[in-house]
Amino acid sequence: MATINDIPDVILSNIFASISDTRTRNSLSLVSRKFMLLDRATRVSLTLRGSARDLFMIPTCFRSVTDLDLSFLSPWGHPLLSSPLSDTDPQLLAHRLRVAFPAVTSLTVYARSPLTIKILVQQWPGLKRVKLVRWHQRLASWPIGEDFVCLLEQCENLNWLDLSTFYYWTEDLPPVLQACPKVSASLVHLNLLTTSFAEGFKSQEIKEITTACPNLKNFLVACNFDPRYIGFVGDETLLAVANNCPKLTLLHLADTSSLTDVRGDPDNEGFTSEDAMVTKGTLVEFFSGLPLLQELVLDVGRNVRDTSMALEMLNSKCKDLRVLKLGQFHGICLANESQLDGIALCSGLEELSIKNCGDLTDMGLIAIGRGCSKLSRFEVQGCKRITEKGLRTMACLLRNTLVKVKISCCKNLDAAASLRSVEPIRDRIQWLHIDCVWNGWEEIGNSEPVGLSFWHNQVEEPSSLFSLMGSEYDHEMRRKKCKYSSDVSDGYILENNGFWCKKWDRLQYLSLWIGVSELLTPLAAAGLLNCPNLEEIRIKVEGDCRGRSKPSERAFGLSSLALYPRLSKMQLDCSETIGYALTAPSGQMDLSLWERFFLNGIGELRLSELDYWPPQDRDVNHRSLSLPAAGLLAECLELRKLFIHGTAHEHFMMFLLKIPNLRDVQLREDYYPAPENDMSTEMRAGSCSRFEAALNRRHILD
Repeated sequence: MATINDIPDVILSNIFASISDTRTRNSLSLVSRKFMLLDRATRVSLTLRGSARDLFMIPTCFRSVTDLDLSFLSPWGHPLLSSPLSDTDPQLLAHRLRVAFPAVTSLTVYARSPLTIKILVQQWPGLKRVKLVRWHQRLASWPIGEDFVCLLEQCENLNWLDLSTFYYWTEDLPPVLQACPKVSASLVHLNLLTTSFAEGFKSQEIKEITTACPNLKNFLVACNFDPRYIGFVGDETLLAVANNCPKLTLLHLADTSSLTDVRGDPDNEGFTSEDAMVTKGTLVEFFSGLPLLQELVLDVGRNVRDTSMALEMLNSKCKDLRVLKLGQFHGICLANESQLDGIALCSGLEELSIKNCGDLTDMGLIAIGRGCSKLSRFEVQGCKRITEKGLRTMACLLRNTLVKVKISCCKNLDAAASLRSVEPIRDRIQWLHIDCVWNGWEEIGNSEPVGLSFWHNQVEEPSSLFSLMGSEYDHEMRRKKCKYSSDVSDGYILENNGFWCKKWDRLQYLSLWIGVSELLTPLAAAGLLNCPNLEEIRIKVEGDCRGRSKPSERAFGLSSLALYPRLSKMQLDCSETIGYALTAPSGQMDLSLWERFFLNGIGELRLSELDYWPPQDRDVNHRSLSLPAAGLLAECLELRKLFIHGTAHEHFMMFLLKIPNLRDVQLREDYYPAPENDMSTEMRAGSCSRFEAALNRRHILD
């Protein structure tokens, strides 16, 4: 009988080369020695970990690698080519890397100083794609453009540059692009969506960049649309971008205020005090000048009013548009009659995100559901006038395509209402974000079955909401209502609390926002009880602990997530939780006690991967793992990977050695400004290296 080993090596090599998922390739390489050699010969992407000073540990068997990531080498954030623990010549380390990976054309590196960039680009002058990473501050003593001069002068084939996680000054880049016209003209991808910017690129700088790079296809930039600031982005800048770069297929223009992952004011109705200097006529001309657009993000952070007519032009002028995100746009869909208008005419959209639209209503959602029938992803944030009824009807209309939904900061949509609104796609949805706002959740158990009550009360009889859409639409809705009402009770399980639940069969990823004083325990009662395939969860905890009294409960409620049998990955982000890192005033808890509250019970989960962002004290730029947190994390006995996005004392890290199969741990200060004081025991390179050495000395069973 023939086996897979009988397949000719040429065909097997092509099969291996077609597999891009790293974990799949890792598993295949463990099957046999032949498979291991095939994997090494065909692997084109590799991320290096471990200590940069251990030259003998650099692998030399991956000769085909073209995409190399050096940004996660340890100690993280320290200068790559000038380790304080080694006398190794930086040129020698760079040379060894080039010998081990001679075919590299794509490089990602943490460049603490311009020297790192200068030495590495000398080794691979044929680089085509570069991503620079730096969260530490740029020294004022460096000349303007010092980080980019060598890169653009040495790499003549460069066509892809990502600076989204690289801190620099906005005035550094335009002069270098202008001084290197050949390389600038060859750039097709430029990502300047840097989250650490306070004000972003000014209007004149954007004009200079787009003039120097006329062949851009992907352009992402952080800027400022506030007309009160000098150099704000308005009509003139938008038209300059369209005129200078007509080949754009992806364009992101985002106000710096929109880049922070902070929940807005729930009482804000979606309108800001200032209007952006962006007019309807300019938008029409802007869209007309970019006919090749496939993805567009305009998150302006200031009011853009009466945009319905301009957005109608997207369907005719940008026929290939598939992804659209609008922030602070108003009047996007009037939905006054049965005829579609505004954004609802963009029938080719597959992903749509609407943020802070002050006049979006249920009728607008229904119109979008009718017109944008191909949507697979829909996000709505900060829209105060929409309700469960409109969103649920939209989900019903998009039942065949919609698999990813985000509902955030909508006044009328708490956790239970958000879950009820996506009930029509409950058996199809794969990715979901909701806010853990528990308004009246305790009453759910005393109500009639939610699925039945909604359909009986809201759908069986045609309401004015649907009849306004016209007789043809009303007939279609009646047909859909009969279809869903006929089997609405099929498969529901009556739980002890009286809530009728049904499986979320395909839900694999869940994202949650929760206030600092709330508990996670009501999540199941709100409707997420049975998620058999949920593998990954992200929890964002936000709020100011200062002035709050001690919580009445001992634990935040992580142990309640144990009911999800396949949950193995978690991102617990407390970075926007503000408190006292050192000594709290009398009667209040410092951050160590809040960390104990948040992490209590995490050991009951069977997590294999955990990313943890500790809470912070902004007054002293302190974001560090506390003693209680280290002890509680050590109770996660099945952890394989642990990444702490902050700092930690060396003796706290030693607690983690109690986790038997833990094999990948790293401290990452990937926030701005990253701490500069490397003499602290929390950030000293020697401390990190001693912990990693102790971790690597252990015997791991598998």
